Amino acid sequence: MKIGIVNASSRFSRERGEAVEAWFAANVPDGSVKVVFHPASFSKHGHFGGDDATRARAFVEFANDPRLDAIWFARGGYGSCRIAEAVLPQLTAAARKKRYLGYSDAGSLLAGLYRAGFPHVAHGPMASDAVRHDETAWRALNWLTSGDRGAWEPSLHLDPRPAVAFNLTILDQLMGTYLEPDLAGHVVMLEEVSEALYRVDRMMFHLTAQPGMKRVAGIRLGRVSDITPNNPDFGLTPEQIVRYWCQRAGIPFLGAADIGHDAANKVVPFGPR
Repeated sequence: MKIGIVNASSRFSRERGEAVEAWFAANVPDGSVKVVFHPASFSKHGHFGGDDATRARAFVEFANDPRLDAIWFARGGYGSCRIAEAVLPQLTAAARKKRYLGYSDAGSLLAGLYRAGFPHVAHGPMASDAVRHDETAWRALNWLTSGDRGAWEPSLHLDPRPAVAFNLTILDQLMGTYLEPDLAGHVVMLEEVSEALYRVDRMMFHLTAQPGMKRVAGIRLGRVSDITPNNPDFGLTPEQIVRYWCQRAGIPFLGAADIGHDAANKVVPFGPR
């Protein structure tokens, strides 16, 4: 099996790419699963891993390549929303057969793929996470190769409703755009990193006010980590914030989700299971 790795967002270092390749050489020595980086993954253009045209072309080339079985996003940061509108119309039947895995900034493309009817899209560890923790790497690899249920976020085994998962900032920003998927009847899982709680509160205000969110089955909250200082103290925990806005909007709060910007981040396949 061959997994194509592409960078749709911020800069990705060649050293990190070599570390990912070294992990696979050490842990899958029989070569039954190989990772292939698109050469453009290491490009640089200001903040981004190459200019928009370069990143878009790389994604389309790998997504449409029938020799590759899955697409794994290299890292997050920012930038995938800048190329989504250009790449989605170019994807072929070969692209629809693949599994796509990532989170954070990759959520913009995952949302667009899901909206377009791609059946194998999931929020989960990215390639850059593979060198941080073996368990994280195996979780991603097992889903990419077989859709392994053992990699799933635990509540998915108990709740039959369709689900999605996003970074809060990403979902908040894409609602109302051409990337917004139909979330009616879905359990929506959210996580966040490196934001002050007043910003989390403001995003929840905006998100829960969107017409598309009024039809969801409910919200689960993953980990909100590395919270930046709020002076004075905001006075509410992340869970209290989410519960507050769910109650105001009439959206059921369903409890915790085992997702986040960390090694324990579980896989959430989009849609019905």
